[in-house]
Amino acid sequence: MVDHNITTVFDLLRHGEPTGGPMFRGSLDDPLSDTGWQQLNAAIIEGDHWDLIVTSPLMRCQAFARQLAEQRQLPVHEEPQLREIGFGDWEGRTSADIMAHTPDALNRFWNDPLNNPPPGGEAITEFSRRVTAAWQHWQREAAGKRVLVVCHGGVIRMILAEVMGIPLERSFSAIAVPYACRSRIRIDESGHGVLSCLQSHGSHSAF
Repeated sequence: MVDHNITTVFDLLRHGEPTGGPMFRGSLDDPLSDTGWQQLNAAIIEGDHWDLIVTSPLMRCQAFARQLAEQRQLPVHEEPQLREIGFGDWEGRTSADIMAHTPDALNRFWNDPLNNPPPGGEAITEFSRRVTAAWQHWQREAAGKRVLVVCHGGVIRMILAEVMGIPLERSFSAIAVPYACRSRIRIDESGHGVLSCLQSHGSHSAF
C-alpha cells in the first residue's frame, strides 16, 4: 500500500504527417514530411515541462522525439512495444484504394476491429496486450514524473481505451486522433488505490 500520494502525468503525442500523406502505414517506416515537422513543432509550447520522453522506434516518432530531447536536455527512451499496429495487406494503401476494392472490409474494421482485422494484420487483442504492457511498465518506471510519449494513433487509442474502459470493439471508432494530437492522462496513486483519468484531448490549446 502507498502511504503517500504519487501523481504521474503522461502527455501522449501522435506523430505528424509522414511523407506520402495519409495512408495505412502500420509498420512501414516513413519519415515525417515537412508538414509533419511543422505540425509537431506547433504542438509543443514554451511552458511544456517533462522529465523524460518515451518514443516509438519508428522514424515518424523518434526523429522528432530525439530532436526535442536534445533541445530540452531530456532523457529519451525508445519503447519497441509502442510501434503502430501492423495493418497487413493494407499497409501502404490509402482508405480510398481499399474502399474501391473492398469497401465492406474497411467499414467492418472501423466499426469492430476486434472481429474484423485487416487481412494479414496484427490481431487487435495482441496489439492491445503489447501496448498495455508498455503502458504499465512506464507507469511504474516513471512514477511521480511528467512524461511525453511520442507514438501513433492506434497506440493512443489502446491507452485511452485502457484508461477509459472503452471496449476493444469500439476503440478505433470511438476516438479521433489526428496528426499531432495531444492527450493528457493523470494518474494519482495513494493508499486508497490508483485513479487514472483523461484530462484533455486535442490541440495544445487545451493544455
